Amino acid sequence: MADAPPEFLGRGWAFPVALAGPDGTVARAAYQDSIEQAIWLILSTAKGERPMRPDFGCGIHDLVFALNDATTAGRVTEEVRDALALWEPRVELQDVSVTSDQPGVLAVRIAGQVRATNARFNLVYPFYLTEDPQA
Repeated sequence: MADAPPEFLGRGWAFPVALAGPDGTVARAAYQDSIEQAIWLILSTAKGERPMRPDFGCGIHDLVFALNDATTAGRVTEEVRDALALWEPRVELQDVSVTSDQPGVLAVRIAGQVRATNARFNLVYPFYLTEDPQA
């Protein structure tokens, strides 16, 4: 008999919000996909962006026009760690590192473990330091 899916990891609307099919139902994410999408949502939301929850999100957006240097990389690392520790309790962070793979872009590498299942995951979130990603 196959193992039952880990219901405790949760289910919800997919991010970004989209329709699942021609019947108009909303696409949903479940289990580990739900966690990965929640991390993207947390990192993509600037603090103060949500009127009813102004403390939700990540402070990296205050650094959009910062220099691409070690200080900025350290601040991004700290902001990502703080935001995920506060807003994603299903995850135990193993490592957050920031590298500059191309001009104007920081690659935020996140390694973690789902607390309930001990499943490990890696995620890379691109953070653009300028308005124009091509700059």
